[in-house]
Amino acid sequence: MVLSTLSRGALRSSVAAGASGKRSLSDVAITRTGKTILRVQGGRSSLGGHTATVFGATGQLGRYIVNRLARQGCTVVVPFREEMTKRHLKLTGDLGRVIFIEYDLRNTASIEASVRHSDVVYNLVGRDYPTKNFTLEDVHVEGTERIAEAVAKYDVDRYIHVSSHNANPNSTSEFFATKGRGELVARSIFPETTIVRPAPVFGFEDNLLLKLASVLNLFTANNMQQKFWPVHSIDVGAALEKMLYDDSTAGKTFELYGPKQYSLAEVAALVDKEIFKKRRHINVPKAILKPVAGLLNKYLWWHTLSADEVEREFIDQVIDPEASTFADLGVEPGDIANFTYHYLQGFRSSNYYDLPPATEKEKREDKKYIHVLDEL
Repeated sequence: MVLSTLSRGALRSSVAAGASGKRSLSDVAITRTGKTILRVQGGRSSLGGHTATVFGATGQLGRYIVNRLARQGCTVVVPFREEMTKRHLKLTGDLGRVIFIEYDLRNTASIEASVRHSDVVYNLVGRDYPTKNFTLEDVHVEGTERIAEAVAKYDVDRYIHVSSHNANPNSTSEFFATKGRGELVARSIFPETTIVRPAPVFGFEDNLLLKLASVLNLFTANNMQQKFWPVHSIDVGAALEKMLYDDSTAGKTFELYGPKQYSLAEVAALVDKEIFKKRRHINVPKAILKPVAGLLNKYLWWHTLSADEVEREFIDQVIDPEASTFADLGVEPGDIANFTYHYLQGFRSSNYYDLPPATEKEKREDKKYIHVLDEL
């Protein structure tokens, strides 16, 4: 196998770095389809041969996997729909490492253009609620079908499909049901698909901590008794990166969840403690809240609450005992209780940072020092 001029130059740089006493790592591998992959680590960044397409990179998990791949020297292709939503990803890798291409989930040609030169494809596309343009079926099933068909057509080495906890075609929740059908579609088209089911994710721009801290999050239908294992977005990003470099993960299903189970009420208590405020959560019967939420989601142009989100409040997280976990990837997940300050400090009142009223002793000390200064 003859390496390209660029690859030979990278290897020479690696040898030179080793001769000068600097630590570096070189790795040459042949992929399933015969592509030569070279990684050279050391210094500010690394040079690599992987080309990865990340669908849904503009969402919450996107920044973590794009940054990790670009930092390893991968060329990352980011399909996007809206210009303003991708700006923060421009800084996640060195110049030329992150490439943007406009696409439409309903346009097969644009999807194929996004994957034709890649040896790994990540599908992070997901929707929490239906919109006037896309139903959950459109996004989770039909969109997955188009992406998986493009992956199979161009014989991409790896396809990593991010689904959801509780993904089940027979679920009473449309979200969980469409996620389950999406998994079946992906595996039927590309049997080597790696399926990832993350628990409710917390971190920057999440739909858990920030939602509970908001004054607009007022209504609940199950007294906030839903139980789950919240997982850190950084941990999920680390797991997704490791899957690329571990071919044994192909064809497997991973359940990624945190180390401790919480109820939604317990997480809300952590939030209130951190922001030094008591948020009100009014319980409304499901028979009333669900149709009202459906109407709000249908007629308001901004999102408040959807009927399916109300339904999900009554479904606890169920973990597949046969699925692989963080332990199989060598990742130790963090507990949400250790990160609330990091993500919620902006919700504290500015009064929290004011100095407390001076005591009588402090007032006497101030007068003494002022008197001395006057004499000087």
